[in-house]
Amino acid sequence: MMDLIKNLKEISLIKSLFLAILGTVLLALSAKIKIPFWPVPMTMQTFVVLLLGIAYGWKLGLFTVSLYLIEGIAGLPVFAGTPEKGVGLIYFTGPTMGYLIGFLFAVFFSGFFKFDNNLFKNFLKLVFSVSFIYLFGLLWLGSIIGWEKPIFELGAQPFLLAEVFKVLLLAILVPKILKLRN
Repeated sequence: MMDLIKNLKEISLIKSLFLAILGTVLLALSAKIKIPFWPVPMTMQTFVVLLLGIAYGWKLGLFTVSLYLIEGIAGLPVFAGTPEKGVGLIYFTGPTMGYLIGFLFAVFFSGFFKFDNNLFKNFLKLVFSVSFIYLFGLLWLGSIIGWEKPIFELGAQPFLLAEVFKVLLLAILVPKILKLRN
């Protein structure tokens, strides 16, 4: 009986590692694909961060995003502007670091919340979750480029329409994601 429990734990660990690696691949791909949108092209990276939280829950979601950030810091070209704008710790500590740190909070909250079939409540929970990406992103951006600059207009406003679209799409998909999760 103890061997069976040990084997089940090993299988669960292998499954979790596989899902985490799959999640980091999805994050890297979502960072590289740019979709024409107004006023700026959008990536699906924040969509995938929230999706990982909903699909994996907060523990595996947080582990997955942490692994993704470690991959980027280690020099793998997984971030949106890599390798063109540099790689590794130098890229990570650049203007986008706050947004990347915000991924951790966004995946935590989107994984922690209990979702159901209520589109409006799901939408609000996802807006709350994604807001941490912008909160940390704007705080870091302001500390890098200076608070006298129009931080909100540079670091959030161009992305908000696309963000509302992605969050609404996820809120609509939540019931289907939850069915896959169970």
